[in-house]
Amino acid sequence: MGGKKVCIVGSGNWGSAIAKIVGSNAARLGTFENTVNMWVLEEEVGGRRLTEIINTEHENVKYLPGHKLPPNVVAEPDLVKACSGADILLFVVPHQFIGKVCDQIKAHVKKGAIGMSLIKGVDEGPDGLRLISDIIHEKLGIEMSVLMGANIASEVAEEKFCETTIGCKNAQYGQILKELMQTPNFRVTVVQEADTVEICGALKNIVAVGAGFCDGLGFGDNTKAAVIRLGLMEMISFAKIFCKGPVTPSTFLESCGVADLITTCYGGRNRKVAEAFAKTGKSIEQLEKEMLNGQKLQGPQTSAELNHILKTKNMVDKFPLFTAVYQICYEGKPVSDVIKCLQNHPEHM
Repeated sequence: MGGKKVCIVGSGNWGSAIAKIVGSNAARLGTFENTVNMWVLEEEVGGRRLTEIINTEHENVKYLPGHKLPPNVVAEPDLVKACSGADILLFVVPHQFIGKVCDQIKAHVKKGAIGMSLIKGVDEGPDGLRLISDIIHEKLGIEMSVLMGANIASEVAEEKFCETTIGCKNAQYGQILKELMQTPNFRVTVVQEADTVEICGALKNIVAVGAGFCDGLGFGDNTKAAVIRLGLMEMISFAKIFCKGPVTPSTFLESCGVADLITTCYGGRNRKVAEAFAKTGKSIEQLEKEMLNGQKLQGPQTSAELNHILKTKNMVDKFPLFTAVYQICYEGKPVSDVIKCLQNHPEHM
């Protein structure tokens, strides 16, 4: 019984892909308890409870069909029961639910437990952006790390090679989390700048919207490369303003930075919807309903929260790409303005 008990809080496509990795590592390594609980929001699929399907057929037929989960991953519909006694909590719920989830479990979290957020996105605080890991830390009082990278859930589940980044301020916890997550095809690098790692996961979605606008306008790969490069420069500048503690450019060369940015600007829903926005002239909200099957877009909303911070700090002019994305999405500026912001970027003056 000496192993650490792990609970996965969430079971969408990314949560289920992670359950595949964590479950097989927990079964193989003596460091962790064999049984891994996964909190599943109960729903009916074809007249059966989803938890029952996962626990008998070891497959999340709704969110990750076609992939077997290890038999030691146990679906649990009761959130408090799933988390009870866990030494390591992995948070993989949509970001808008995190506050509610923490409120439900805060009286039941084991003393000395550690948490890791795999949630890409940010929340709105009184001063604009708030990191999800900060919200969890404030509500639960546990030490938090983050995992971010160029990790498309279906590809991770198919065991295609990819890399990821864990941001963890405590080196000892970093090693434990790396051991829990790493496989031959899912390679983990641990860095100490957790805030930088997490902010990358949010800001890259704004750049992807800019990339999608360029695709919709038919501008080609050279233009998109410029959007990615200038977007990365703005990401680094913003992280230096926003993050507590040091921000070194080398963190942006990890999977959480440049790799995730490239993946998102060539695939991903933010790019796809932005392209349709440029081509159809329909609103972002309308396209979200038509194209995303209930999923939410992060890019436009993050650009609005970011713009709020930049205005209060009087720094809007220093971030022309982020600002153009915000103005095109929310202030009725023409999509072609995205090119003006590239032509007149401070870097080119």
